[in-house]
Amino acid sequence: MTAERQPAAGAKASPSGAPPAEQLPRPFGKYMLMRKLAAGGMAELFLALHRSVAGFEKLVVIKRILPQMNQDKQFIDMLLHEARVAATLSHPNIVQTFDVGQVDGTYFIAMEHIHGEDIRTIVRQMKAKGVSEFPLEHALGIVVGLASGLAYAHEKRDLDGQLLGIVHRDISPQNIVLTFSGDVKVVDFGVAKSLHAGEESKGGHLKGKVPYMSPEQATGEDVDSRTDIFAAGVILFELTTGKRLFKGTNEYETLKLICETEYPMPSDVAPGYPAELERIVMKALSKSREARYQTSRELQSDLEAFIRHERIPVSAVNQSAWMASLFAEKLDEQKADLMDIKHLADQMAASMPAPDFSPTSTGSHPGSHFDQSSTGVGAPPAAASIAPPAKRSSGLLIAGGLAAAAAVVAAIVMTRPTSPAPAATSEPVVTSATQQPSAVVEEKASIVVESDPPGAAIWINGDLRNEVTPATISNLPIDKDIQVKLSMEGFESHKETVRLAKAGDSHKITSKLLTGSVTIALDVVPEPVVWVDGKPWKGDWRKITVSADEEHKLAISATGYAPKTITITGKKGETKKVQHALVKLTPEQLADQKKDPDKKPDPKPEPKAGAMGTIRVNVKGGGFCNVSINGAAYGPTPVSAQVPAGNVRVSCKFEGGPTQAQVVTVAEGGTGRASFQQ
Repeated sequence: MTAERQPAAGAKASPSGAPPAEQLPRPFGKYMLMRKLAAGGMAELFLALHRSVAGFEKLVVIKRILPQMNQDKQFIDMLLHEARVAATLSHPNIVQTFDVGQVDGTYFIAMEHIHGEDIRTIVRQMKAKGVSEFPLEHALGIVVGLASGLAYAHEKRDLDGQLLGIVHRDISPQNIVLTFSGDVKVVDFGVAKSLHAGEESKGGHLKGKVPYMSPEQATGEDVDSRTDIFAAGVILFELTTGKRLFKGTNEYETLKLICETEYPMPSDVAPGYPAELERIVMKALSKSREARYQTSRELQSDLEAFIRHERIPVSAVNQSAWMASLFAEKLDEQKADLMDIKHLADQMAASMPAPDFSPTSTGSHPGSHFDQSSTGVGAPPAAASIAPPAKRSSGLLIAGGLAAAAAVVAAIVMTRPTSPAPAATSEPVVTSATQQPSAVVEEKASIVVESDPPGAAIWINGDLRNEVTPATISNLPIDKDIQVKLSMEGFESHKETVRLAKAGDSHKITSKLLTGSVTIALDVVPEPVVWVDGKPWKGDWRKITVSADEEHKLAISATGYAPKTITITGKKGETKKVQHALVKLTPEQLADQKKDPDKKPDPKPEPKAGAMGTIRVNVKGGGFCNVSINGAAYGPTPVSAQVPAGNVRVSCKFEGGPTQAQVVTVAEGGTGRASFQQ
C-alpha cells in the first residue's frame, strides 16, 4: 500500500473542486491517525496508533466509513454486523478486530495491523521479477493456514455453546495475506454470514468475488461452511498449477464455467502434478456439497498428511525469507521511511514533557468501544502542525516502527494547553509553520567506507547493501553496535564494529584488503571457464585465492561438457587441490544445449528405470533463484521434488546474474541436496 504525501495545513481545494487531503497525523478519538493506507468507495484505511497509560502503545488499522455512507442505515448495520462477527474471532490465521464505535458521527472499526502482502500482490510481484511458478511449499503453507483459520471460524460458538454458523463467503486472493514473518492471515469478514446475522444486505454488491464462488453461491442458494472450502480449493488449484480455474470473458461466462462445465484436473494443466494432491484439490472442488470436504479441518488434515509424506519443507521461516527476497526493495524503502519518522519524532519529543494520561487530564479521550454515542475529540486549538516526512514509493509502516510512531504522537499530544480545552471541532485547528518548535534537525549519523582496492561489497549488520566502496552509508542507528563487513572476490573479508554516539556523527572506515589466504589449485580438463561465488574469475584459473573460513562455490564449465559445481571451505594459509575431468555431452545433449543454454544435460544415464529419490534445492545467505531440474522449471527456491535416482542436473538462475549449475547424485529412496549462493 502507498501513502500519499499530505499537503500543508490550510491547503486549498484543487482546481477540480476536490477537497484538500486530510492533514496527518491527527487525533481520532483515542487513536492517532498516522498514514492513509487505502481508500475505496465506502471506507478508508489508516495506520493509527493507540496509546494509553503505563506506556501502552499499539499500531492498529482504522477502517473509517466515508461521510456519505454514514447516512446509509443498511450499510451501517452491515458494518456493525461485520464488527460483531469479527470481534468474536481470535486465531493466529485470522486478522483480529479490537474496537468499533463512532468519532464525530463517523463509524469506524479498529483492526490488527498486519505487515505483509495479499496473494494477488505477491503474484504480481513474482511476475515483475520474472518468477513463473508459485513455490509448492509456500502454496501448501498458505492453504493450510487458510484452512486452519476457516476451521476455527466455522466451529466458533457463543458463550451459551451455540454454533455461530460463520461463513466468510469471500475467500479470494485479495483476502489472504502472507506476512513478512511467514504467517497466513484471513482478512475482511465484511460479507460474512452467521446464524445471528439478521437481515442481510439487499444491494448485492458485497456477496463475494465471482471466480471464487461455489456453485451453490453462484446460483443464489443458501450457503454454509462448505462454500468457503470450495473457494479454498480454487485457490489451491491456482497456486499449484499457475493457471486460473474460472475465468470467463465476463461475470456471466464465469458463472457458467462454475455451474455448467466439467472442471479440469490439475494434471491436465501441469504435467507431473502429484496424484495425492490432485485428489485433495478435486475433492475440495466437488460440485456437490455432500461429496466435498465436510469441514475445513478435514482439508487441513489431508494437506498436512501430504506434506509429511512427501517431506515438503513447509515452514514459516522459509515463507518469511521468500517474502523478504520478493519485496526486498519495498522493505528497504519502508525501513528508510521509518527512520525519517523516528528522527522527526525524536527531535520534537526530546524537548517536551511527558503526556498526562490521568483521568482528570484534559488530554484524556473517552472510550469508544461499541459506544455509538461517543462524539470523540478533535485536536486541541493549540495543537502544533507536524509535516510528515517525504514519502517513498512504499509508505506502509511496519510493526517494528511502533516506538517511532509513538514519538510522533507524543510530539502532538504534548502541545496541549493545561487549561480546559474548548469544545472539539470536527477538524484539528493547526497553527502556522512559524509557530512550530524551532529545533534544528541534525544530520543523520553515517559512516564513510573506503577500501583498497575499491569496489568491495558492503554488509551492514548482515545485510548486503546496494553500494560498493567508496560509499557513505546514512540513516544508521545511534548508540548501537553496527557490524560492518567488506568483501571482494580474491580477498580476505574486512570486519569491523562501530558505534555512533549521536545524530550527526560520521565515522570513517578505511581498509586495505589482503589477498585471500586460501588457495584453490585447480587441475581441470578440458580448460574451463570458472565462476567463483557467482562471478567470473578474471585471473589465472589454475590458482584461485579466496577468503578463509567462508563457504565458496566454484562453477566449472566448458563448451560441449556438463558443468560442475564444487563447494570449498578452507582455513587461513591452506591450499585446496581440486582435480576434475568434465564429462563430454552426447550429440543429443549438445543439440538440447544449443536450443536452451540454461538447460544442463545429464552427464550420465539413469541407474535403472523407476528408481526415485528426492532433490532439495536452496540458496544460502538470503535471496532466491529460479530452479531447473533435469531441464524442467521448478520455480524459485526453496524447492523439493521427486526425481529419478542417479545423477540429477540442477541449475539455478539468479535475477540479473549467471546460471549456476550442479550435478547431484541421488540414491534410490534417498535425498540429494543442491545449495547455491548469490
